[in-house]
Amino acid sequence: MKKFAIISTIVLGFAATSCDSYLDINQDPNSPAEGNMTTDILLPGAEMNLAGSYGDFLRITGGYYAQHFAQTFGTSNYLDYSQFTMSATRSSSTYTQLNSRALKNLETIRSMAKNKEEWGTYLAATSLRAFIYQALVDCYGEIPYSEAFTSGINSPKYDQGKDIYAGVLKELDEALEKAQASYRVATNFLFPGKTAESWIQFANSVKLKILMREYDAVDVAASVKALVDADNFLTADAAYAGCWKNEAGSMSPFYAEEFSSAWGSTQENVVANVAIINTMLQKDNEGAVVFSDPRLPAFFEKNGSGAYTGAISGTNFSTSDSYKATYWCRPVASYDMPVYLITVSEVEFFIAEYYARQNDNTNAKAHYEAAIAASCATAGVGGAATVVAAFPYDQANWKKSIGMSKWIALTGTNNFEAWCEVRRLDYPTFGTVKGSDMYNLKDDSSYKPELLNKVAEGQMLYTPIQVDNKIGENTLLNRWNYPESSSARNGNAPAFPGNSVKIFWDK
Repeated sequence: MKKFAIISTIVLGFAATSCDSYLDINQDPNSPAEGNMTTDILLPGAEMNLAGSYGDFLRITGGYYAQHFAQTFGTSNYLDYSQFTMSATRSSSTYTQLNSRALKNLETIRSMAKNKEEWGTYLAATSLRAFIYQALVDCYGEIPYSEAFTSGINSPKYDQGKDIYAGVLKELDEALEKAQASYRVATNFLFPGKTAESWIQFANSVKLKILMREYDAVDVAASVKALVDADNFLTADAAYAGCWKNEAGSMSPFYAEEFSSAWGSTQENVVANVAIINTMLQKDNEGAVVFSDPRLPAFFEKNGSGAYTGAISGTNFSTSDSYKATYWCRPVASYDMPVYLITVSEVEFFIAEYYARQNDNTNAKAHYEAAIAASCATAGVGGAATVVAAFPYDQANWKKSIGMSKWIALTGTNNFEAWCEVRRLDYPTFGTVKGSDMYNLKDDSSYKPELLNKVAEGQMLYTPIQVDNKIGENTLLNRWNYPESSSARNGNAPAFPGNSVKIFWDK
């Protein structure tokens, strides 16, 4: 993967709106002397380490595992992800970036803010810390938490995911109790110039996501009800936006990794998957279009022939001219594309799910439709009513309704969360069609994407043409191998349970 370079030394204060001064993800950005450290210096650097990983590696891997993405012709950079594989080595640098840089700096910020009673900043750092820990649990299941960053402990124990969730929820509650809406927050990129009011909404939204993800594994109904009744969630998407520049080292991470030639590479890897294309652009048996999702052009470019085509997981296709790079659709991307942490659409889907679980059809349907409208608004398109008509809410099958629509909505904003939600809600699900049915590696004329035509049943996932033999057929990669950068040097690292073992919340 490409690497971001050092652009300049840290700029004291917040004189510029660009993220470039903080975007070195290869070394600790905190170059000033320790005695000169302030939360205003540290917080932007911690944020950029989060954005660099979450907006790039986790977006790419999540896209392949959720079957939003597939591998293009002639390259193999991410072919292993397309085959539902993750090695202990592949995620190590990302784990190190999130753990040793983002989390470590956030813990320092929390300590400094607590000592100075800067409770707005304390809440901001705590919220981001909870966000990162949840993402790591959702990847690995178990990671160091309670003994992480503890002086004198070089081999911190791996805590159970359920305990980590409980720990960060407790931290969020403590921070929320101390913060008031009018409090100042240190220099940051997520809500620049805003008071703690925005961070309170963000913290509540993070808390809602954590609680809903573990809803089937832990008794959290009362906690969710209290949050929903209070109704103090994000009213605008929480994203790193408006801070990227069209310069090497300053671009939005996914664009810099996969689309920019600033580092001398013109290789293309990520293309649209047939699963999402056939869901957003549905055709009848005669090939006539019966539904075209208005968000499709906001999520994917047309191919070289002006059409939307999706590739198949598990292969990068043959060496034939038939399926060169211009045949496939690439994701829409730009140097200033946002790195979304939580969108209003996600919040609305979680609220809809809460009401669905209470068998409250009226509120569930209202929030479900609000989630789709919010997704269209984020994509910058109209036509939400068309989408709702194509995917109407069904209380009797609420998991399918919410699971399918959330999977679609997350395509253009947060592919990692899509992988998590597909595992949790079990929609979309696998059908009888396999990747090998749609394309034969020995016969270029065998490409038959029309076989994947089970949108109504929610059966839009399929076994990749070539799949990790530890995963098998009709199942997703459920967890990542423990990162080598942690487990290889940690005597307390447990034995890896296997890629097919589910995360604690996946009941």
